Amino acid sequence: MQKFGPRKSSWSQPLADLVGAAMDPVLARQGFGQSNIILYWDDIVGERIASASQPLKLQWPPRGKNTNPGRGIEPAGLVIRVESGFALELQHLAPVIIDRVNAHLGWKCVGRLLLKQGPIVRRETAKRRNAPISPAALAEAEKTVTHIGDIALREALTRLGARVLSDKVTLHKGA
Repeated sequence: MQKFGPRKSSWSQPLADLVGAAMDPVLARQGFGQSNIILYWDDIVGERIASASQPLKLQWPPRGKNTNPGRGIEPAGLVIRVESGFALELQHLAPVIIDRVNAHLGWKCVGRLLLKQGPIVRRETAKRRNAPISPAALAEAEKTVTHIGDIALREALTRLGARVLSDKVTLHKGA
């Protein structure tokens, strides 16, 4: 008879789980309650806008100076550094960006954008790999989506499936 004792948990954790916790205290001094806006800026506003802008901090209204008593907390202003040539376009896109940030956070956190013109610190972006898709992966992906009637959807799912299957093969080979 085999005895089962308490499960030993592994002390190792993915690095991504630790980055947010390490950054949160630093970002809190800039008015960010969490690192989501900074870490997911590209996903929130899109690659094009993110390439010319960078969130700096959230400016909350002073405590006790609530201009709308009974309506809750006033939303913050999101300070964004933007390249000079892109500032006017970003100003026109402000309502869209505010909506995207608030949708990402799940509540009306940001009420206005405050733009500061200046140089942007470029982050390294992962280059998309254009490795060739193996014919075997393409054939297997095609088999799994034959029941889909919409041709465009079927082709898109075939490409996605073939890419996923090719990546699995590449990972198993150790490349």
